[in-house]
Amino acid sequence: MRKGANPEKENFNILIKNYHRIIIPIYIPHFEGYFSDSFEILKLCIQSLLLTVHDKTRITLYNNASHPLVKEYIDELYKKEDYIDQVFHSKENLGKINAYLSAAKSNVEPLITVTDADVFFKNNWQSSVEKIFIDFKEAGMVSPVPSSKAFKSFVDANWYYGFFKGKIRFKDVEDPEGLKNFDESLGNVKPLYDAIHLKQYMVLSNKKNEAVMGCGHFLATLRREVFDKGPNEPSYIKIHGGIENKFIDLPNEKLGFLRLATKKNYAFHLGNTVEGWMYEEFHKITKSNEKPFEAEDFANYKKYNFVQLKIGGVLSRILLSSFIKGKYFEKIGLKSTSPEKY
Repeated sequence: MRKGANPEKENFNILIKNYHRIIIPIYIPHFEGYFSDSFEILKLCIQSLLLTVHDKTRITLYNNASHPLVKEYIDELYKKEDYIDQVFHSKENLGKINAYLSAAKSNVEPLITVTDADVFFKNNWQSSVEKIFIDFKEAGMVSPVPSSKAFKSFVDANWYYGFFKGKIRFKDVEDPEGLKNFDESLGNVKPLYDAIHLKQYMVLSNKKNEAVMGCGHFLATLRREVFDKGPNEPSYIKIHGGIENKFIDLPNEKLGFLRLATKKNYAFHLGNTVEGWMYEEFHKITKSNEKPFEAEDFANYKKYNFVQLKIGGVLSRILLSSFIKGKYFEKIGLKSTSPEKY
């Protein structure tokens, strides 16, 4: 039998005190083979994050059936770290995407960062990403890790913006070592980037700011609308090439949002093997004293409609075609004797 009235019925509105949510799925089932260094990598990831975020940030850790020692570590973090206000424990590995969806759809922050558990965060990553959202009102997805090859994927809105509102130009890469380190961290037999990709990348600009065209999704900040308007069903795939397309990349593009990255490199992909330079970089981090923006700064945004996206898609296909690409890239500043091979 219920007695009295629930007092929360008189105080039913949720007030947004923080505006930036960060979600980290964690899967470390054991400490052998591929996962032998993963626990130490996770610690570097979380500790570098805690040092570099501002006080309008909250963090969700999603434990996907990890080893008991990892669970214990996560619970200790939850007890002592104010920034970490949510922990999910699953006895089955439900995959990265479902971890994102569980937290993103149940929280109210306007900005949501999704990140792998093997990312190292550098100072100023957060303010640099957030500034792009403020200066590019059409931005829906921004990464603090630039990629020279991301100008082709899910960027129809970027091409429309570049021709009708801003500019598209090639600029010198500000941190070529950052691109090189990311390439090496992937462990591919064939490097991702050629020499020219380490020298220049394609940049979208307006009167307020500049950002690299496109970005990857191992670390990216998105407007929460990308998750709100994305697929309603869960992911039935744990981790596989292309699954992020359905739940992150396509929703961002279909909503008419820009996909961008910072010009400087503000994070490292660590991979699954600990190396000495990682600790050297960790000792370079200083506790963030950045003043956050206001939540209202991210409340207003713009996006492109279906027709505008179609125009952007047509422009990109024409300009990146084998007949036009070389001359067009030269015109917008690519310094290469073989621009058509970029």
